[in-house]
Amino acid sequence: MTSAWTTTSVRDDGGLDDRVPFLARLETEDRAALLALGRELTFPARTVLIRQNEPSSYVLFLVQGWTKVTAAATNGYEALLALRGPGDIVGESSAITGRPRSATVTALEPVRSLAVEHERFRGFLQHSPATSFALLGLTADRTRAADRRRLEFASLNVRERLAVLLLELARTHGRRTEEGIELSVPLSKQELAGSVGASREMVQRLLKELRDKQAVTTGRRTLLIRRPDVLRQIAAATATEGAPAIPSPPRSPEG
Repeated sequence: MTSAWTTTSVRDDGGLDDRVPFLARLETEDRAALLALGRELTFPARTVLIRQNEPSSYVLFLVQGWTKVTAAATNGYEALLALRGPGDIVGESSAITGRPRSATVTALEPVRSLAVEHERFRGFLQHSPATSFALLGLTADRTRAADRRRLEFASLNVRERLAVLLLELARTHGRRTEEGIELSVPLSKQELAGSVGASREMVQRLLKELRDKQAVTTGRRTLLIRRPDVLRQIAAATATEGAPAIPSPPRSPEG
């Protein structure tokens, strides 16, 4: 087991949030018994683990590697709903409701997982109230986080949404380097666009604006945040029109 499964983080308000993976919420005995029901499945990077609208027969517990959760609208637009990693559970809603998959889960890097058949999973929940309450708590935290994010984004323009997203990714998936904060989860511009409800072209323009001001450096599915203060200034803006321009970096004495 990884340390992430056995370390429970706490929010400032004293409660668990949606970033605490499901397996970290379980007692050691319950976690071991649940995982013993599964069979190992591995997935190469950029392959689909679960596909939206397809029937389901198992839930997946992520052991290693990060995934993205997306949902496609009827017009083809794809929204990035969440990132799930080690210790997380995916596909649980279909197991409980018996309905087709509500979203697609795709590996962002090589993923190792354990698959537990629906019947065995539901049977375990029936005989383990503590696990059932942990799953209920996870569902409530995810719903609360999604509602909070919708409320926040409703008051922001696309520039501000992107700044908020990059700051959140830096906090949850950032590695500090000499140059800045490198995002450890490989996301494409399309995936960033899907997370802020914008077009890929709009996100490209905003990233170019940030690059021109030396706030970020981008590559193929790589992003380095060099000046988080710039992102914080953008995120703090409240006007939906005429948002302040991205500030230029401080000039050197020679400039």
